[in-house]
Amino acid sequence: MARSKEFEINEVLDKAVQLFWVQGYEKTSMQELVDFMGIHRRSIYDTFGDKHALFMKALERYDAIQNKKMRLLVEKQAPVKELIRQFFESTIKKEGEPQGCFIVNSGVELGLSDPEVASLVEDSYSKTEKLLYNLVLVGQQIGEIDALLEPEAISHYLMNAWLGLRTMVKTATDQGKLSRIINTTLAMLD
Repeated sequence: MARSKEFEINEVLDKAVQLFWVQGYEKTSMQELVDFMGIHRRSIYDTFGDKHALFMKALERYDAIQNKKMRLLVEKQAPVKELIRQFFESTIKKEGEPQGCFIVNSGVELGLSDPEVASLVEDSYSKTEKLLYNLVLVGQQIGEIDALLEPEAISHYLMNAWLGLRTMVKTATDQGKLSRIINTTLAMLD
């Protein structure tokens, strides 16, 4: 008779996300995953596969959670520029999470050597850029954002600024500097 799982999959997967997010793929050993996730090595292999498969599941889980947060933000009834500001500020106001971004970290660490990671990262970036593009269009339609700006170019610009901020937040100690970067970025929309 097969044993039933004695853990909730998303709970242990969230622990894998945390460990990979802090340490990266290469620096995380299977034993550290076993210890941190609190399940047996065999359970990891049976449920998720090898370390790489677990890493991909962790990236997918993180991406899904981030997409849900972005959708909830966009659904708020607020001015478009305020939504974009909140989008950027959510990067520097992380409570209970590691600094930076698991997707960005993974792209930097493995993007050139792992096509599967590169594809997931690119897909994640594309979804975010599309969200920014749609916000810019709405902002232009209601007169909040300069109608002469090219929406695609502005969404690329905002994406680049956001990625830079997500990288910078890992080492920046001056919160005022990060806020000024956000203010300068948003000033481009006037």
